[in-house]
Amino acid sequence: MARLPLIHSKDQLAPEHRPIADAIIGSRGSLEGPFSVFLHAPELAGRMAHLGALIRFEGTLDFRVRTLAALVVAREYDAQYVWGAQTGIARQRDIPETTIAAIRDNRSDGIPAEDLAIVEFTRTLLRRHRVSDAQAGEMRRRFGDDGFIQLTGAIGYYTMLAMTVNAAELESAPGADVLKA
Repeated sequence: MARLPLIHSKDQLAPEHRPIADAIIGSRGSLEGPFSVFLHAPELAGRMAHLGALIRFEGTLDFRVRTLAALVVAREYDAQYVWGAQTGIARQRDIPETTIAAIRDNRSDGIPAEDLAIVEFTRTLLRRHRVSDAQAGEMRRRFGDDGFIQLTGAIGYYTMLAMTVNAAELESAPGADVLKA
């Protein structure tokens, strides 16, 4: 059970904060998931929604790449809600079940080499807080400097989501995949 009351309606907010909720609803369709928690700090929620729109919908980095990074972040932080949301998106983006299972189980086998480079880059950055020159070089060659920074930014964005849903004990949406402890 969530540690905070979830905010699912702009009517739960002070009138001066309702435009933030309207913007979130406009971009995401509803007040669900992390934003039902972030809205306890409306200014932060608004800025996260703005950043999230860039990372999730508007950036030029391939959507599969962003999703792979989000899956790894969810797994590394055992973020139930993020994992449940991202596995559904991964399937829509044709990420193989073998890749999803390998990330879930903290394995590398079964992940195509092209995807494995992204998975290992993300794991290394999260676990060691740095990546090797070889890993950075590979991502820069593959995605350019802009894409390299977009990927790193996506990892940071999903890390903030993961930390927030974990601190608030936000569970997966009904019917979503669940990580096993």
